[in-house]
Amino acid sequence: MSTRRILKAVLIDLSGTLHIDDTAVSGAQEALQKLRSSPVAVKFVTNTTKECKRALFERLHKLSFDIHEDEIFTSLTAARNLVEQKQVRPLLLVDNSALEDFEGVDTTDPNAVVVGLAPEHFNYDTLNKAFRLILDGAPLIAIHKARYYKKVDGLSLGPGPFITGLEYATDVKATVVGKPEKSFFLEALRSIGCQPEEAVMIGDDVRDDVGGAQSAGMLGILVKTGKYRLGDEGKTNPAPYLMCDAFSQAVDHILYNML
Repeated sequence: MSTRRILKAVLIDLSGTLHIDDTAVSGAQEALQKLRSSPVAVKFVTNTTKECKRALFERLHKLSFDIHEDEIFTSLTAARNLVEQKQVRPLLLVDNSALEDFEGVDTTDPNAVVVGLAPEHFNYDTLNKAFRLILDGAPLIAIHKARYYKKVDGLSLGPGPFITGLEYATDVKATVVGKPEKSFFLEALRSIGCQPEEAVMIGDDVRDDVGGAQSAGMLGILVKTGKYRLGDEGKTNPAPYLMCDAFSQAVDHILYNML
């Protein structure tokens, strides 16, 4: 992919790229301020499902990030949009703190299964209930299928292994709504009036952030923070457009080489 584009937008991952739990990545707040001084639009795109968008925004605000709530596009929002489009009543396997983003959705007598990151609900009885619903014809909707994510105390399982288990047991393929799905990136770009060839994505997940963005026609910058592990850059084809030690270096590259 050519770097000679008129760059109009930067999509930015949150967890692992700007912060890890309640700790900001070093230099990230200042780098975001520098990026905002440029003429590009900024959109924050996240697969985070362990809390609602409001709680996520408040967390970032407390960390002194210059972010507006309407600039955050989450996979929870994409999942709700699909549930409403399909007019189904979901069994919601999401963390209790994320339920706010499904407020008003009818969940009585479920006829669909929606799975996000839900450590407290990933037990035999709940997963077996989901299994039986899917066997009876309920669609399986994966908010995302991340293998793992980064917490302060280390890497932790994401929802992907549990969703894959349900797929294996039921012989049903999940509909994925979050990153790395092309539709997720395109919906985020539409909200700021940009085309993929006019945008770059910054993230710590080589598959979901970088690989997904580049499959959608964007450029992808992989940062070596968060969930990054040595050798990740070789796990996608094409390889990341660029690798940087952290978000601040990615911003510097954009400001000095892409504008």
